[in-house]
Amino acid sequence: MKNQNGTATPHFHQVRRIIQEFGTVTHLPTLQLPEENRRDICAGLNRVLANSMVLRDLYKKSHWQTSGATFYSLHLLFDKHYTEQLELIDTLAERIQILGGVSIALGADVAEITTIARAPLGREEPPALISRLLDAHGEVITQARQFARRAAVLEDDGTNDVLVSAVLRTNEMQVWFLSEHLVDVPLVDAD
Repeated sequence: MKNQNGTATPHFHQVRRIIQEFGTVTHLPTLQLPEENRRDICAGLNRVLANSMVLRDLYKKSHWQTSGATFYSLHLLFDKHYTEQLELIDTLAERIQILGGVSIALGADVAEITTIARAPLGREEPPALISRLLDAHGEVITQARQFARRAAVLEDDGTNDVLVSAVLRTNEMQVWFLSEHLVDVPLVDAD
């Protein structure tokens, strides 16, 4: 809107209206998936999304707080995995929106939904960081498998594909990379 001088004027303190409640889906008959199926799928995707957001944050915490002889390699690995989780989070949130749902977005809401244990505020040694990350991956992988099967039953091939091709494969690869850091082999003194 323009004021008397003909310049654009911001409208501050807009009335806050919710245009879609969390847990609902919009009417999208062209998707050819019943609304009740999409609600179920969005609820499952939001749980995977919440855990993926916590996992992403654990990676950044680990990136900042790692130490010791493997500092440099872990510092880089944790940041790489953080970036990959960030991409998965965007994919999951967009899938929820595509299905007509509302994706979880804020930390306080994530904290209510996640099934991943909260990390301590203090700095942990690298094996503990890695173990915590592996436990978090286990939660994401378990849920992704469950909801991929559920999506297949509900004939949602798109969600099944996202969960299998993106979420599972990325998390499985990251588990492999992390697990190799827990193998007890000397850096030198090979016989």
